Amino acid sequence: MAVEHARERSNSSVIAVVGGGSAGHVVPALPVIDQLLLRQWTVHFIGTRSGFEEKLLRGRDVAFHGIAAGKLRRYLDWRNLTDLVRIVWAVIESLLLLRRIKPKVVFSKGGFVSLPLVFAAWLLRVPVVAHESDLTPGLANRLASPFVQTFCISFHETALPKFAGRIVHTGTPIRPELLAGDGDKGRIALALGDKKILLVTGGSLGADRLNQVVREALPVLLQEYVVIHICGEGKVSGETQSGYFEFEYVSQGWGDLLSAADVVLSRAGANALFELLTLAKLNLLVPLSAKASRGDQIANADYAQSQGYSQVLAESALNPQSLCEALSGLQDNRAHQLARLAEFRRLPTIDLLVDEIEALT
Repeated sequence: MAVEHARERSNSSVIAVVGGGSAGHVVPALPVIDQLLLRQWTVHFIGTRSGFEEKLLRGRDVAFHGIAAGKLRRYLDWRNLTDLVRIVWAVIESLLLLRRIKPKVVFSKGGFVSLPLVFAAWLLRVPVVAHESDLTPGLANRLASPFVQTFCISFHETALPKFAGRIVHTGTPIRPELLAGDGDKGRIALALGDKKILLVTGGSLGADRLNQVVREALPVLLQEYVVIHICGEGKVSGETQSGYFEFEYVSQGWGDLLSAADVVLSRAGANALFELLTLAKLNLLVPLSAKASRGDQIANADYAQSQGYSQVLAESALNPQSLCEALSGLQDNRAHQLARLAEFRRLPTIDLLVDEIEALT
């Protein structure tokens, strides 16, 4: 059953936004949704029933609907059979939902919940604009591509060889509050003074291996940096060394902390990467290994390193010594990387995306 959180405006156009499974498929859609609301669109968001996406949407005049979601796996697993049933049921739910809310267009941010909705939109002849954050398209977006009219890509080099529709290079949406981050506020909030800051983030879910190695390396890291460590929900260790700050997740004030950071140690998800490039932050990337992913973070990191925007340390080589050595090398290469980051071209992504959406209505 759909959970409604917004009153439809009779004089506005209706859009269905779909995405979920991780913050990476929701957070970039938020500034697009905010712009659509400013332009008097009535927005419906379709996600999973887990409550994860609904939580991220709180405070916005948006109607949320949860549908069944079957995970798309690239390997043999008996759960593929049960999830196939969920996907078929999700298509039926999506058809009924779209017939009820009657959107003029669908905006898909990807994730396994998006495929049934995009397919249902195609069956009902509702145009779809999709956005791919990573350098290499995810499985859901690849499978959905035959049913999409316009594909928006973050990297100019992203290839969609079998896609016959319109391809637009838009970049990845960055939340305006990040662009307005105030480093002085970030320092004052934690009483950091003028100390050099290393900001560590493993993404919205955290990164166990990265967390472990950072904590083991603290005796050396704290000689040079104050370490602000975003660990992920339920992953705070309780470590109380002076100069070490742990947080599960930071929402309010994240832009201030990013602005304050002298160096950022991060995974290489596309959203995090574009934030670092947009804010021109000196950074060291530790991409999620191919054993735990489809290799999208490795491709993102390799691209950023090839452009001189980032330094990369493979997770297979990650240990306290290699981490400290990589950070030392980053400082040696600081001037070159900052010069390359200064040349990074930031696109008006939000306006580009909303313009593509409105072009199909």
